[in-house]
Amino acid sequence: MKKISVMIPCYNEEENVKPMSEAVVHILESELAQYDYELLFIDNCSTDRTREYLREICAGNPKIKEIFNAKNFGQFNSPYYGMLQTTGDCTITMCCDFQDPVELIPVFVKEWENGYKIVSGIKTSSKENRIMRSLRTCYYKLIKKMSDVEQIEHFTGFGLYDKGFIEVLRKLDDPTPFLRGIVAELGYKRKNIPYEQQKRAAGKTHNNWYTLYDAAMLSFTSYTKVGLRIATISGFVMSILAMLVAFVYLIMKLVYWDRFDAGTAPILIGVFLMGAVQLFFIGLIGEYVLSINKRVMHRPLVVEEERINFQDKE
Repeated sequence: MKKISVMIPCYNEEENVKPMSEAVVHILESELAQYDYELLFIDNCSTDRTREYLREICAGNPKIKEIFNAKNFGQFNSPYYGMLQTTGDCTITMCCDFQDPVELIPVFVKEWENGYKIVSGIKTSSKENRIMRSLRTCYYKLIKKMSDVEQIEHFTGFGLYDKGFIEVLRKLDDPTPFLRGIVAELGYKRKNIPYEQQKRAAGKTHNNWYTLYDAAMLSFTSYTKVGLRIATISGFVMSILAMLVAFVYLIMKLVYWDRFDAGTAPILIGVFLMGAVQLFFIGLIGEYVLSINKRVMHRPLVVEEERINFQDKE
């Protein structure tokens, strides 16, 4: 009997974990009864009653597992690590807030049985804030144009992954994983399933401008060289322009030495312009250096505090 793993990362989702577990188990037992299953929650050090409720859920069903992280390891490391701990023939990842439709689980499994190693949920529409939707669309298109590899627009990681792909992820040993880019980069046979992203069932989102910026810069530094190339080309062009301006001023001063007054305005404008350009590109290069530094340090994805309902034989 084939086994389906469903992995759900969570952080401060006390209002959603019980309804989510019930909804997923209902789908698996009613529409996919021919499969064995496991439901794995990985908690990123919640500060509300999420852990308390997860203990109750695991006590009521041995097929529901839980990993408690020792601290919050971020929005990328925790879900990625959770995927690596699954034992099924395929793994389905989804959010705990019901924005990813539970009803798509049978659809994903059907496409998997048709031979697709990866089935990706693509947000063709969303009930989120229109401004945020527009900004995300611009970001996806920008990254897609600048990236060296294919990028999947409006893909958040919600989807199904074959066991073979999970094994590849284990071998990657990446301390700063960006799953959305990895899925596109490795080139497995993929099927895209469109869906409308729903509003959160309860609670509030934990994403803010900083986390969104972090996600954008991780994808930018991991899958594009354009930033460094722009910095190099811009520096080259600006240096040529500076030398030309300096040469022109020198000639004019020699020719009209008694009448030509260079003044301080061009100097101030040049200094501030060059300073602004330099600061911008130093910051951009710093993002690349930060990404390299994280990989060189090679720290673990997460540190576990506790596991529930895991068997030693698995």
